[in-house]
Amino acid sequence: MKDNKKFKRYTVTSALPYANGPVHIGHLAGVYVPADIYVRYLRLKGEDVVFIGGSDEHGVPITIRAKQEGVSPQQIVDKYHEIIKKSFEEFGISFDIYSRTSNKIHHETASEFFKTLYDKNIFIEKNTEQYYDVEAKQFLADRYITGTCPHCNNESAYGDQCEKCGTSLNATDLVNPKSVLSGNKPVLKETKHWFLPLDKYEDFLRKWILEEHKEDWKINVLGQCKSWLDTGLQPRAVTRDLDWGVKVPLKEAEGKVLYVWFDAPIGYISATKEWAEKKKTEDGSQKTGENSSADGWELYWKDKDTKLVHFIGKDNIVFHCIVFPTMLHAEGTYILPDNVPANEFMNLEGDKISTSRNWAVWLHEYLKEFPNKQDVLRYALTANAPDTKDSDFTWKDFQTRNNSELVAILGNFVNRVLVLTQTFFNGVVPEIQEKNDYDNEIIASINVQKEKIEKNIENYKLREALKDLMDLARAGNKYLADTEPWKLIKTDENRVKTILNISLQLTANLSALMEPFLPFSAGKVIKMLNIEKVKWEDIGKVDIMQNGHKLNNPELLFELIEDDAINAQIQKLQNTKKMNEENIISSQANLPPQKADITYEDFAKMDIRVGTVIAAEKVAKTKKLLKLTIDTGIDKRVVVSGIAENYEPENIIGKQVSILVNLQPKELRGIMSQGMILMAENTKGELCFISPVEKFDDGSIIK
Repeated sequence: MKDNKKFKRYTVTSALPYANGPVHIGHLAGVYVPADIYVRYLRLKGEDVVFIGGSDEHGVPITIRAKQEGVSPQQIVDKYHEIIKKSFEEFGISFDIYSRTSNKIHHETASEFFKTLYDKNIFIEKNTEQYYDVEAKQFLADRYITGTCPHCNNESAYGDQCEKCGTSLNATDLVNPKSVLSGNKPVLKETKHWFLPLDKYEDFLRKWILEEHKEDWKINVLGQCKSWLDTGLQPRAVTRDLDWGVKVPLKEAEGKVLYVWFDAPIGYISATKEWAEKKKTEDGSQKTGENSSADGWELYWKDKDTKLVHFIGKDNIVFHCIVFPTMLHAEGTYILPDNVPANEFMNLEGDKISTSRNWAVWLHEYLKEFPNKQDVLRYALTANAPDTKDSDFTWKDFQTRNNSELVAILGNFVNRVLVLTQTFFNGVVPEIQEKNDYDNEIIASINVQKEKIEKNIENYKLREALKDLMDLARAGNKYLADTEPWKLIKTDENRVKTILNISLQLTANLSALMEPFLPFSAGKVIKMLNIEKVKWEDIGKVDIMQNGHKLNNPELLFELIEDDAINAQIQKLQNTKKMNEENIISSQANLPPQKADITYEDFAKMDIRVGTVIAAEKVAKTKKLLKLTIDTGIDKRVVVSGIAENYEPENIIGKQVSILVNLQPKELRGIMSQGMILMAENTKGELCFISPVEKFDDGSIIK
């Protein structure tokens, strides 16, 4: 842990969203609003900070979306990159640069990083068996495989991670794996890849995380890291058999790309390079040869006086705390993250946010349906932040926080101060006459709350920091309610001058304190006060509003959100839920109805056994039939099966099947078929073998 070290500069990154769909409130609450609050705070303090964002445009989710929409991966990333970037801009996420991993500079940077580790002999090169989809005729990257998590029994775990329990996985860990492409069980096929030997860095990671950062990292982050380390790290492949991504810069690696979780965090570095180049051009240093602060992007990644902070969601902890730091450490010239303040998940109306079910509040839709209310959503997400545990967003809570907190507390105080000053003194700042103990108490509370806000932001406790801000607004309201200047004006105008001067000073201070959380509203306050933005170092001063200064006309800072607007959003979600239920019912309706009941005795007559396909060939002049030779454990027999349109004969040799061995023999196309293999068929007509999960003895009886 660094003992309150003063840094010269800050590099702040936010997880790169996949460019396969828009941004929703879960992304905002977990990553982007917290990161933006932190960065705006640093800027107000005059710190040298670069805030990095960008679209992750590689990886399987991109190619899956492309297949679903029948377009190229490039078309997908172009479409969603623009939607995401525009949404962030309109919402006020103040990136210094929002880049994309399809940029040339990123491909060059990622390739160079890989090559550096390769030349240092960091990687392990080995041939391994990887899952392969016979029908799709391609190797399956981790996200192309789903199955049951061996740790929590989640049946929708991916080949690299279970998003329910957060455990990092290998595809071969999954129980009952299946291909996302075809729905079939994949087969193992040999391929060559390069692995990052995480196990060799366990001691380094344990010391760095569990000793050096045991006091300043969040408990949820430390807990996950300790769990992975205690389980024992394994070498992790950093290349994949795909045609979409950063090409592996080796001659013997044709047809392979860098694993997205190797390439994506390098996107932070390449984006910083891109920002530096643009800044250098703007500064004119390319022409003059001068050294601008942006001329050395390396300062933000390699200088020990730089603080690197990653804002992420809990599902990305392993990559930002284990994998990427190992990469940086192995490369040898980069700094390591000082903190990784990961948040938990935000749910929606009691249910997990799901993009596939459209169960989400999409940012680009919110911005259209609630114009000029960016700060309301920022406030609601921060006040209910999932910082230590999952939280739940509801539209009713959103409405309550706006109406009962933003409008009734912060907005009410600002409005009353400005309206009273307009009414009693024609919008001119009155001069303090004489202060009493209560006045001094209010003035002192500004610095007290400022220190609390600073401490909480710097410890990434943003929900508490927001509460500190609102407590100061509450104190302002109480001050007005207790002193009642609207009554005193009739008997003691001088006292009212003091009260309103102090209230205006408090309002000016609030404009700076609220800027990290509510930047649009802070701007409105500054405009109404008719002053320049208040510097963080000036917070606590009571001469910001000069005597005789003319204010602009007051406006409402926040507006009530009516029931109709909220009910419309709730109905929208109910329609989504109904549609999802109808889709399930529709899918079920396509299934054939249950057949007539049979007795146990009827079933007991069937002799179903495990067998292994030892030979397979197509039946001449047919499209559907395969001639299979099956070792049933009791004999070797021929079975004719109508699966030729689904499976190539050479790909099912060695496959274990379920075979009905006592079916009366029947001649098919001149071949005597002695049994029937069992297959599952879905509503699309796709077939799947009914096979043992693990290798089982031939002849074993299925009952």
